[in-house]
Amino acid sequence: QVQLVESGGGSVQAGGSLRLSCAASGRPLSTMTMAWFRQAPGKEREFVTAISGRGFTRYADSVKGRFTISRDNAKNTVYVEMNTLKPEDTAVYYCAARPGYDSIWARRSEYDSWGQGTQVTVSS
Repeated sequence: QVQLVESGGGSVQAGGSLRLSCAASGRPLSTMTMAWFRQAPGKEREFVTAISGRGFTRYADSVKGRFTISRDNAKNTVYVEMNTLKPEDTAVYYCAARPGYDSIWARRSEYDSWGQGTQVTVSS
């Protein structure tokens, strides 16, 4: 089983930046597709960004140009750098993983492992 632990959430003013981390154990990052999802109060959990085991990336239109996903294979950790944050970005952010080298188009239900979530609050 793959275990995922998110960290780095917090409160920030609009226009600020935050970096979230997801430490994975049980399987190398290079053999998995990793993703970030988020869920705001009263809303569905939505896709944010993903990176495949071979380095391909995908971003939701709402965060494209502002968020950047990356990984450190030596630390087995994936990151998302969140810049120019908006109040609409307020949500619990979840790290997710599934086996596969090029699965950036996988649906939410296809991800096998999930972290506990970390809260991001952006104030105006």
